[in-house]
Amino acid sequence: MYYGDTHAHPNSTFAYTTSSLLDLMRFDTLNQIELINQPLLMLVGDKADTAYMSEAAYKKAGSKDKRLYKLKNAMHIQTYYKKEVVEEALGERFYGESL
Repeated sequence: MYYGDTHAHPNSTFAYTTSSLLDLMRFDTLNQIELINQPLLMLVGDKADTAYMSEAAYKKAGSKDKRLYKLKNAMHIQTYYKKEVVEEALGERFYGESL
């Protein structure tokens, strides 16, 4: 595990408080996403279990200038630290072209 084994903060207990867990559970990322009207780049690992969520958000986002970029051979957590995946993400030119 990325957070627990390799990138844990020394003061972290990895325990949610009751209020933070409830907030996390009821947070709806798609609620009003159609209001996003700025250039939007979404990066997702092509092997991520959660890729379908990014695809749904991309479809609903209101921006006319948007891109869903799939990072090759990457699971979600690998997008944070796997060198070749991070380099691929940094090489994406969307914002240089869109801003």
